[in-house]
Amino acid sequence: MLIFPFYFYLLPSLVYFCLMKREWKLPKHTLTIGKRTLVMGIINLTPDSFSEGNRPDFSAGGRWFTRKRAWDHVETMIEDGVDIIDVGGESTRPGANQISEEEEIRRTEKYLNVMILLHNDVPYSIDTTKAAVARVALKAGVEIVNDISGLRFDPLIAETAAHYDAGLILMHSRGTFETMHQQEPVKDIISEVARDWRRAIAEAEMRGVKRDKIVLDPGIGFSKTKEQNIELIAKLDQLIARFPDFPIVIGTSRKSFIGHILSGAPVNKRVFGTMASVAAAALRGAHIVRVHDVKAAVETVRVVDAIKDAAR
Repeated sequence: MLIFPFYFYLLPSLVYFCLMKREWKLPKHTLTIGKRTLVMGIINLTPDSFSEGNRPDFSAGGRWFTRKRAWDHVETMIEDGVDIIDVGGESTRPGANQISEEEEIRRTEKYLNVMILLHNDVPYSIDTTKAAVARVALKAGVEIVNDISGLRFDPLIAETAAHYDAGLILMHSRGTFETMHQQEPVKDIISEVARDWRRAIAEAEMRGVKRDKIVLDPGIGFSKTKEQNIELIAKLDQLIARFPDFPIVIGTSRKSFIGHILSGAPVNKRVFGTMASVAAAALRGAHIVRVHDVKAAVETVRVVDAIKDAAR
C-alpha cells in the first residue's frame, strides 16, 4: 500500500485556490475574488445588537448609537482596510423580535444616503430579508443584498437585486424568523447546506439574478449546533468543491459557538476566538469573512493569505 505525504490530500484544494480568481461586478465597484481574502465589516443600525457589549465604542449599534457614530465607525473601517460594509437595521440574534418593514426602512433610510455620500470608497451591502428594505437601500446606492433567509422569507428580494444589477448573498438557515435559532439539528449539516444552496440559487436565477452576482454563506450560528458550526469551517473546502462557480462568505464574528469553546466567554471577550475562526475559514477557502473587528481581521487574513501563497 502506497503511503502519501499528508499534503498530497490537500492538493485538490490548493490547486482550486490557485485557479479561482474572478471579478464580482457590482453597479459601481468591482471586487476581485480569489486574489486575497476580502473583509466585510458590520454596521448595526439596531438598538438591540447582540454584539453591543459593555462599552459605548464596542459597535456602531446599540443604545449608544447615533448618526455621527455610524459615520465615524464607517470611516474607521475604511482606514482599517475593509472591502465591503454590511449595514443592517434588524437584529437576527437569538431571541430578537422581527420588526415591521416600516421600522426597518426608518432605521436604515436616514443613515444610508449620507453614509454612502461621505464614504463611497467601498461597496455597501444591506442585511435584510425584506424586498422593500432592499429596494430603498439599493436606490440609495447600496450594491449588495445580504439575505440570511436565502430567499425563503421574501423571494422578491431576488427580483429587486436583479433590477438593480446588485450582488446577492444567499445564506443557509432554517425555520421562520422567530424559530430559526430553535431548530432541531439535522444529521448531515454539509448535505443540508448544499441542498438549500441549490434551492436558493435556482430561485434567484429563476427571478432574474445573474449567476455571477451570487455569493453563498453557510450560515454559521443559524440552526446549527456548536459541533456543526465547527464542522462547516473544517469542511468548508468540501462545500467550495461542490459549488465552484460561487464565492463563499462566512460570518463567525463573536458568535455563541466561540463563547462555548472558550468556557462561556461573553460576547465582548470573543475577539481572539473570532480571529482563530477567521484564520481557519480563510485557510479552508473562504473568499470573504464578515466581522465586527475589521482591523484584527484584515491583519489576520493578510498573514493567512501569505501562507496560502507560499503553499501554492
